[in-house]
This record gives sequence, C-alpha cells and structure tokens, in this order.
Amino acid sequence: MALAHVASLRSEDPYRKVGAAALDFDNRVIGTAYNGLAPGFDPSPEFWADREGRQKFMLHAEINLCSLFRRGEAKLVATTTMPCTACMQTLCAYGIKEIYYQHVYHASDAPEIAALYGVKLVQVSEFPMMAE
Repeated sequence: MALAHVASLRSEDPYRKVGAAALDFDNRVIGTAYNGLAPGFDPSPEFWADREGRQKFMLHAEINLCSLFRRGEAKLVATTTMPCTACMQTLCAYGIKEIYYQHVYHASDAPEIAALYGVKLVQVSEFPMMAE
C-alpha cells in the first residue's frame, strides 16, 4: 500500500491523487501507476481549473497500471482509493485475485463485482511504512 501512496504523489490532478501498485505471484513489484493524462499532453492552467471538464480525459491509476503487465501476471493490486466500476471490471479481466484499498469510493460497484468474480476486496485503514 505504501508504494501506491508514493505513486499517487506523481499525479498532476490537483483534486484527486490516486496511486496503484501490483505484485506478481512471487510477491515482486511489477508496476506502479497513478491517475493522470496520456503521455505527451501538456495542458494549460485553465485545463486543471475545470474539474468537471477534465474528468473525461484523465486516465485512472488502475488502467495505467494494467498497461504495465500481461493478463494473469499480477495477483494483487493495492490502490489508494477503491476502484471505480470500470476499473474493477478491468482488474477482474486481468485476473487480479486480491485488491486492497484505503479510501472508499461510494459511487463504485466494486464490492458487487468482486463478489461475483471471487476477488478479495479489502479496505485497509493503516499500512506499515517500515517492517517491524
């Protein structure tokens, strides 16, 4: 979870900074990502001022994360916020077995989707920054 939080710091979105990290079946980190714009797009300051207008252009952290590995390669994803409905569907399609998140996203159908596909979806309130 700490890696997801560090990744979220890279987000350019001034309102919602979301980060995600993935582990493979050997518990190795295979990617970190954050919500942001497609590479090569240099927005004006006015772009960031219009929160509603920019929403359709933002790429979610989970989608950016899935671009870093093949289907079936990752077993676990940690994300700072519960995946939205579309991201949860994508994570299931990629074969993710466990998803941990800190903040609830109330507009998401993630719990229902996780139950249907047998994905472990767990909210964590705290996470260790150092091994004890």
